[in-house]
Amino acid sequence: MSKPDTSFTPEWVSAPGETILEILEERGWSQSEFAERAGYTSKHASLLINGRASITQETAFRLEKVVGGTAGFWLSRQANYQEALARENERSVLESQSGWLDELPVAHMVKYGWVNKKPSKAAQVSEILSFFGVASVEIWRQRYAEAPIMAAVKPSESHQPRVTAWLRQGEREAEQLKCGAFDKAEFIAALGELRGLTNEGDPHVFVPELTQVCAKVGVAVVLEPAPKGCPVTGATKWLTKEKALLMLSLGYKTNDRLWFAFFHQAGHLILHGKRMMFLELDGGMTGGDEEQADAFARDLLIPPDQAEMLPYVAHRYDEVKAFSEKIDVAPGIVVRRMQHDGFLPMNYLNKLKVWYRWTTE
Repeated sequence: MSKPDTSFTPEWVSAPGETILEILEERGWSQSEFAERAGYTSKHASLLINGRASITQETAFRLEKVVGGTAGFWLSRQANYQEALARENERSVLESQSGWLDELPVAHMVKYGWVNKKPSKAAQVSEILSFFGVASVEIWRQRYAEAPIMAAVKPSESHQPRVTAWLRQGEREAEQLKCGAFDKAEFIAALGELRGLTNEGDPHVFVPELTQVCAKVGVAVVLEPAPKGCPVTGATKWLTKEKALLMLSLGYKTNDRLWFAFFHQAGHLILHGKRMMFLELDGGMTGGDEEQADAFARDLLIPPDQAEMLPYVAHRYDEVKAFSEKIDVAPGIVVRRMQHDGFLPMNYLNKLKVWYRWTTE
């Protein structure tokens, strides 16, 4: 969870001329005397003191000799003043765009530490623009809202901003994961190894191992909860030619669904092009690529020769567990396959599945 932002940004703007005026008052000099000493007209000296004339390099050296301080101090004072003016203008622009926050799952993003909670709407807009890595709300709309991230998510759909926030967090986390170069053959071999990991029910054990094994072969695995109202369950995206993102939301809450979603997404990386991005929404997706990814996950978890035995597995806990041990896969995965193929009623043996929830829920 993120911590409230406690950084201080002054709301006031102080011109360098105020510092000059303070020094003049301390010395008992008039503005006319200051102008004479600095070699300026009274008008220019007034403009300088009132902040209407900038401190140039030449002016900074004159101030160094006349009122003290280094030329660097005066130039820095001028630069800070200009920055403060620009920030004041930026703050006004961001404040006018604060309605954009209503489109995004800000509370969720703060709760899970994606962004920090800021003290003002303008600062929150700036924080979330930084999260997305864009300079303005207009650019965000061009990159995310007006360009569908894939055919399944249209710009008009209300959940699209939530999907893009979730996916962006995956990209950010993947950037922090050190991965080897992608190797399809090694990834396929790794999936065989990970199939046995389905028997480990504790995510504190299997998630680090899953992440480590996949990172070695160029796949950054990220698990992040989807915001409320966001129906996404998984995604794959190529970050570079050598590094892929495989992201899961744990939307279905059970180990059988989690592992099927993982191997389904892995199927996309193996079977489909590197220019493709796949996003899976709650309720499943349709199309040839999705059917291929489904078949890949189905046959890897329970190969066809083992699946031929499913109609003959008795509908009892001990029988299903014995069969799952024989084929070295989690019992919940066997139950799901039997239910899906019509060999087992949907309300039977669900206690063999492991249920998960995010610890902050």
